[in-house]
Amino acid sequence: MSVPLISVVLPVYNAEPYVAAALESILRQDYPHIEVIALDDGSTDRSLDILQRYRKADDRIRIVSRENRGLVATLNEGIALANGDLVARMDADDISYPYRFSRQVALFTRQPQLAMSGTGIDQLVGNRVVLGKPDPVYQSGEWHILSKFFTIFMHSTVMYNRKVIPDGVLVYDASYVHAEDFDLFRRIARELPAAMIDESLVAYRIHDDSVTSKHKYQMRRTHLKIVTENLGQEFLENDPHALCDIATAVTPETVCRAANCIITIGRKIAEQLAPGSSSYADGALCLFYFLYRLIIDAQRPELTHDFLTRTGKWQVIRRRERYGLHSALRSPWLGRFSDEATRRADALARYCQSVPAKAVAPLQGLA
Repeated sequence: MSVPLISVVLPVYNAEPYVAAALESILRQDYPHIEVIALDDGSTDRSLDILQRYRKADDRIRIVSRENRGLVATLNEGIALANGDLVARMDADDISYPYRFSRQVALFTRQPQLAMSGTGIDQLVGNRVVLGKPDPVYQSGEWHILSKFFTIFMHSTVMYNRKVIPDGVLVYDASYVHAEDFDLFRRIARELPAAMIDESLVAYRIHDDSVTSKHKYQMRRTHLKIVTENLGQEFLENDPHALCDIATAVTPETVCRAANCIITIGRKIAEQLAPGSSSYADGALCLFYFLYRLIIDAQRPELTHDFLTRTGKWQVIRRRERYGLHSALRSPWLGRFSDEATRRADALARYCQSVPAKAVAPLQGLA
């Protein structure tokens, strides 16, 4: 693959505080052979003005501006306009490090059969950065298995290889709104090779106005819909609606059924799958944590307690969480005190693990 063109698809919707940094990070890449397709999805703030200012200074930028159609339609429009063999995703509130594209192009050059790649991330919270670490769940590289259980890549780190992906496959499905990346990744990974670059090449911004924050509950419902489809008869034939039902309402009944699903999946993995592969077990544990967080957010400690007891997974959560749940059952006020203490401890731990953004070289002048 000789000096391929990268088409960067950049959806923008009311991203005025962040889009300049995102765009700067793309234009500063040490891999210059790019085109930027910036799609303004009916923004009502100054996002379009910022895009137009940058376009005047750099003719690699193309702008599409029209009424609001939503993220899925915007992504598909950007891909349809792309001229490059490689298509990179970029979110308007994240920052790509200057060597991101060159690292990904080098990977595709070494492995031209790859259909897509993702990268590690750092987390950008305000003016501080939590540096990412390689996640051992990816070590097996069995993407066709892992992609059954969770979204295998952070969306704004992904690069697609259109020379490998057949026509009609690289399309986001509006049936899976707010988890459209999960759906696309599982469809690609089911048939084609993928790879992860463990190095953090994107700073993923955490803020209250992000799509993930605003649409958390819809994302969870769609996420569990996809997991249900993926596992299907393979694991969930006894209760095929259990995961979707708990996404709709966290009740004693749905918690019991979700716990039974986790138990059934664990048993079938132990009984039916060949030893030597950890991917199914890793994926199932990720699904457990997803359900655990969903139940915790319902703020009914007795249901979280029941879920952990039924699944037998008390030991896989943190000690202070175990203490808080036991306290909440004995006394609601003590449970609230424990929850607040846990939140404060988590915030302090994140702060201690973070560094000032200005100390991270790729972020200098951007964050």
